Amino acid sequence: MKLTVLILVLLTVIPIFGQTDLEKVVAAERAFAKTALEKGTRTAFLEFMSNDAVVFNPERTLAKPFWTARQPTAAALFWAPNFADVSSNGILGYTTGNWEWRAKGRDDSPSAFGNFNTVWVRQPSGEYRWVVDIGISHDKPPKYSEDFTPPKPGGGNPNNVSAADSANRFYEVTAKQGLLKAYSTFADSDVRFFRENEFPAQGKSALLDRVKKYKGTFTFPKRSTFFETADLAYANDSYTFTPESGPVETGNFLQVWKLIDGKWKIVLDVFKPIPPKTS
Repeated sequence: MKLTVLILVLLTVIPIFGQTDLEKVVAAERAFAKTALEKGTRTAFLEFMSNDAVVFNPERTLAKPFWTARQPTAAALFWAPNFADVSSNGILGYTTGNWEWRAKGRDDSPSAFGNFNTVWVRQPSGEYRWVVDIGISHDKPPKYSEDFTPPKPGGGNPNNVSAADSANRFYEVTAKQGLLKAYSTFADSDVRFFRENEFPAQGKSALLDRVKKYKGTFTFPKRSTFFETADLAYANDSYTFTPESGPVETGNFLQVWKLIDGKWKIVLDVFKPIPPKTS
């Protein structure tokens, strides 16, 4: 599998005194959520997205025309980041956390729940704007949380090791030896993973146990969008799961890769199926 690599130009910006890049990414996510409650979800998504941002509803689509066409509603979407990370050069970051939806507004009881995953890219202005937004839905969790866990410190990429090479190897191993072997080789010990209609989970052993439930084969496109900078990267595209019995499943995935101890590892993994079309 070959990857289409989008090379980012490293831009020099004047940092906000006393605020790290990680803090800026988290602040952007929290401002995004606050704006949604104050001005409406549609306004917030349009205000904080990049021009080429994508969403999944359920097909992968450009976010700007999708949200522009949406009509404002009284419904309220609450969310909060519970974890985030950013590349050592501050270009690329991501956030993940829980959300809940209230159909009649802020004072209504929540009736839908899930987790979001947002990829952020620093703009020439120095501000962060989101480029990918993909989430899952699940049953009501024990609680809605605003707790935040910081990431482990990274070590940069002094040897210029390419994430694309590891990502290509992940797809090759999947094709030849299966998804379980691919994750065994490339998943980080603390990987966070998300599957539709399931609570989010963390840890390589938990991911491997989850993958063992798949009875069939996964295939990926010959080309995938890949964004790489310093010691953080992400891949995003579609997938096909052909089970040993039953209908074929198609969907979209997001993987975030991080350079850890000189090796690129998957630290965030999202697979979101596309519901079958009803006749």
